[in-house]
Amino acid sequence: MGGKTVLSRRTALRAGAALAAGGLLGGCATSAAADGRTVVRIWSWLTGMDKYIAAFNAAQRHVHVELSVITSGLKGGYAQEINAIKANNAPDIMHAEYQALPQLLLSGGFREITDEVADLGPGYTPAAWRAVRPDGRTWAVPMDVAPMVFYYRKDLFDAHGIAVPVTWRDFRAAATAVRAADPAARITTFPLNDGSFFAGMCWQAGDPWWRIDHDAWAVDISGPGTVRTAEQWQGFIADDLVATSPTGDQDWIASIHNGRLWGLLGAAWNVGTFAKSVPNDTGRWAVATMPTWDGQPANGMQGGSAFAISKQSRVADAALTFLRWLSTDPAVVRIGSAFTAPFPAFNASRAVARDVYKSKFFLGPPVYQVLDEAARRVPDWTWGPTALGSFSVVADTFSDVRSGHVTMPDAVRAVQARAVADMRGRGLSVVEGGAR
Repeated sequence: MGGKTVLSRRTALRAGAALAAGGLLGGCATSAAADGRTVVRIWSWLTGMDKYIAAFNAAQRHVHVELSVITSGLKGGYAQEINAIKANNAPDIMHAEYQALPQLLLSGGFREITDEVADLGPGYTPAAWRAVRPDGRTWAVPMDVAPMVFYYRKDLFDAHGIAVPVTWRDFRAAATAVRAADPAARITTFPLNDGSFFAGMCWQAGDPWWRIDHDAWAVDISGPGTVRTAEQWQGFIADDLVATSPTGDQDWIASIHNGRLWGLLGAAWNVGTFAKSVPNDTGRWAVATMPTWDGQPANGMQGGSAFAISKQSRVADAALTFLRWLSTDPAVVRIGSAFTAPFPAFNASRAVARDVYKSKFFLGPPVYQVLDEAARRVPDWTWGPTALGSFSVVADTFSDVRSGHVTMPDAVRAVQARAVADMRGRGLSVVEGGAR
């Protein structure tokens, strides 16, 4: 198509594959531990990875995993991984969140593992399995899944007779009621600095930002679903019904603890962070599925990790032995439950997670029951090869929303234009709009 890089179902995401061709001859050196076990190197920022690896190594006679902790992906980890691929010095296993996988694939540095893990596919939550197969081939092994839900102060909602919102129209009514009950309080915060949060909210609306359309990427970041979502939150912000501060910082923790925030639209991984951030709030919070558009059950995801094997690795079989264990062994969940609340992508492991979760932090329906329902509601979505950059552009363009210098609908149109220009600048074939 006009000399552009073609991305089809047969050849999608192979742009830049030549960068790794030399890695088949160089790259990761094969090494062995003192006891003769094959050494596998992994780079990751996952909390508790050291504990998982220690348990695996203690039970293994043939494989020994060595961990290098790197900065989280958006804070420099992905740049480090890409630089290592280009320098033929990549580790055997690399951390890759679902939203980053297509962009990382452009480096050509990951090994396709379609045949090697085909037997595992039916055991995963569909959203996680789709996420590691953006072009119908498998490039990584899922770890967890992160559907978004609504965390809310059940004690305060009950005390003031506020119904848990089922639709977004209900959510506006509830937000109005929260402010009426306490003028200093808000129902939640919309973090204007977090592009991945906004993407997760738009995911629910049913208009994917990217699709692979024959031999091109179809880019539709300013599609009807996203504009509808932007218009809604623009109204909430303009009417001062929600806060706009970042989630997870000290001010947010204080606002949660002091009752200035009565809710959080967050991901499954927030189950674990809540108990750590505000332990004195035990018995005040509950979890519900996300409010929906027109009563149609759907919601997006925010985050979720997978692990890919380097194309340069000379110990790919040993690396896969570890990743199979990490992704599917119930021991991993039991280990993780000591310091977090795992929500595995592998369904059988999630049953274990449900059984070992003993926290009394939340009231209402069992937490894992709500999360399971949320995971079932996640529709199809394909992350594009410039997703990480688009998150940054969202944050940059949203920075002036609070002051009124820009509206969110105008901002998403700017994000669309930047994404298209960036992709074309990389030599990718692009069509605009939600082509099918």
